[in-house]
Amino acid sequence: MKIPHTFTIVFSLVILCAVFTWLVPGGEFERKTVEIDGITRNIVVADSFQYTENAPQTWQVFTAFFKGFNKVSNIIIFILMIGGAFWILNATNAINIGIFSFLRSTEKLQRNKVLKKIGVNNIVITLIMIMFSLFGAVFGMSEETIAFIIIFVPLAISMGYDSVTGVLMCYVAAHVGFAGAMLNPFTIGIAQGLSGLPTFSGLEYRALCWIILTIIAIVFTLWYAHRVKKNPKKSFMYDLDSYWREKSAETENIQEKQKSSRATWFVYSVVSLALIYCSFAFTYSIITIGNSTFNIILFPIIAAIFIPFGFYSTYKSVHSYILSLLWLTIVILVVGVLGYGWYVGEIAGLFFAMGLTSGFAFSIKFDKIIRLFLEGCKDIMNAALVVGIAGGIIIILEDGKIIDTILYGVSQTMSNAGQTGSVGAMYFIQSVINILIPSGSAKAALTIPMMAEFSDIIGISRQLTVLAFQFGDGFTNMITPASGVLIGCLGMARIPYTKWIKFILPFLCILLIMGFVLLLPPLFWQFNGF
Repeated sequence: MKIPHTFTIVFSLVILCAVFTWLVPGGEFERKTVEIDGITRNIVVADSFQYTENAPQTWQVFTAFFKGFNKVSNIIIFILMIGGAFWILNATNAINIGIFSFLRSTEKLQRNKVLKKIGVNNIVITLIMIMFSLFGAVFGMSEETIAFIIIFVPLAISMGYDSVTGVLMCYVAAHVGFAGAMLNPFTIGIAQGLSGLPTFSGLEYRALCWIILTIIAIVFTLWYAHRVKKNPKKSFMYDLDSYWREKSAETENIQEKQKSSRATWFVYSVVSLALIYCSFAFTYSIITIGNSTFNIILFPIIAAIFIPFGFYSTYKSVHSYILSLLWLTIVILVVGVLGYGWYVGEIAGLFFAMGLTSGFAFSIKFDKIIRLFLEGCKDIMNAALVVGIAGGIIIILEDGKIIDTILYGVSQTMSNAGQTGSVGAMYFIQSVINILIPSGSAKAALTIPMMAEFSDIIGISRQLTVLAFQFGDGFTNMITPASGVLIGCLGMARIPYTKWIKFILPFLCILLIMGFVLLLPPLFWQFNGF
């Protein structure tokens, strides 16, 4: 069978949701405004559901595209800017040369008998996944993974794997960490605030859950990567990955590093001066991790490391300097998110600046840089359009006034289910709702007030209710077509949605089962915070 385009699948789901607005009665909860950690949010009032006249959607399926673009415009613009910035970076061949240099280094490490037995590639994949899982667990990395797909997919291809392995290394690792989060302010922080629990309480058991889930993700990835390397045709993407293999083959012969030009030295000087300025203007950065804050002189440290390292890189070659710019961008990204509350707007601007400076350092004329940027936007446009129509799914459900009815209906399934059954029902409900509403903060405001009161009635810890929400909010992010992040990552990796679903479902089932198993110990034994 011919695989339908992702846009076709998502638009069909929009039509299906419109059909539901004719079949499901309308309803709504009353909502009230509360302030959590200085942020005002509208939350559902428990036991306030009332049936209302429904609003069947007809021609609105066509306006859902426009409204979806409005709803997720930040993600769409982010994808376009990232695509354009990396197109400029790719024109310098710096990433490809860096990948081949990295692979040559790993080949040298294979001479060590211990490392050879373990497998250097296995160590590389494991370390990368731990890092991204930790980012997801600590500060809720999600949208940021889109920018890393363009790095790790070519790396995975060059290591003898496939594009799916590249997505597993960063996107899936980050979202497994997101599900097993310890300090994620966007899920745990909000949900605990709405439940009246101390912020980031129950940290010890959550840390255990994160370790278990991360190990499962790493083992699964290593198993799949080994399977693909042993027989590349077993890859779900063997035929479609020809694009990436051809790209890799084109650059295998481009391994000579060019000497730095005056433009390279000029860009190095400007970036160094900018870091010196930041060292004085933002001498101390307040990094917040959970309830802990650290006042650190980050920019002076970054400047002290980059200036001599950047000088050495510039002296070696222009490609080495551009790679040092990429690393600087990633470091500043982490600092910006943890210390200054950056979101997709600031991150997109950061990568755009990286793309421009990379082009200038490579002595590309400004007009050519702009043309390369536009070519990158054009190349990634399909993914951006799909993200827009995916945003229309929730628009149809909200305008049809059935989203609250669906929530009320599934919440009634918990009645008379017992404690174990109720915990399982909460977990199932959160997982299903997450397919329609991927936003963790929005879903917390919608469900936690009711779930918290219900847990009091049946004698379940509110902390356990938050944990059920946390797992339910995380795992199904990997399949929901309403997620702009998932669609954006798949678009960057050139993986069709149907191919991805076929691949990820078995792994998702493992995570869902493990999530339920991890919910049971706090139900029967006492854990700190529960």
